[in-house]
Amino acid sequence: MARKTTISKEIILDSALKMLIRDGYSSINIKTLAAEIGCSTQPIAWHFENMESFRKALALYALEYSKPKRKPKDAIKQFENLGKSFIKMAVREPNLFCFLYLDISPNVMPYKLNDFSLRIDEDNMISRIAEQTGLSESKAASCIQNTIVYSHGLATMIASGALKVSEKKAMSMIKKASEIFVIGERLNQNEK
Repeated sequence: MARKTTISKEIILDSALKMLIRDGYSSINIKTLAAEIGCSTQPIAWHFENMESFRKALALYALEYSKPKRKPKDAIKQFENLGKSFIKMAVREPNLFCFLYLDISPNVMPYKLNDFSLRIDEDNMISRIAEQTGLSESKAASCIQNTIVYSHGLATMIASGALKVSEKKAMSMIKKASEIFVIGERLNQNEK
């Protein structure tokens, strides 16, 4: 009969997430994780076949942790909250940001620009933003895509330490850029 483990997958992933946020992904291996939990390496090996399996599970766990908790009804506010959580992570948890959105996580890289639109439109956000701004859905999608690309670049610079700005300043920069994208798309739409 197989021995029952008392260290759950949840405990392992939670401990790994804490290590990731605090020390970065490179600090995590089976021995350091076991030491963090206070157990042998066996429960980790039992739950995860190998480090690749562990990394995938950790990436999914980290993605779930990083999702905004509130969803306002206003689509523009909802999109703004996504941006805020993105920037907040880059400022407060740069190791997590790097793991999820730069070159480490197996679940989110590489991505295509269309992937952003598909993720955003889960709640019909594109059509709701189009309605609120008076743009066509394709123009609204273009604004969203441009804002995401700009935000990702800004967050990357913040997380890597290349740019030092406060969360408030970063959000102000994104809001201004987004407004400019909307104005540009309105002008473009009206010219046709």
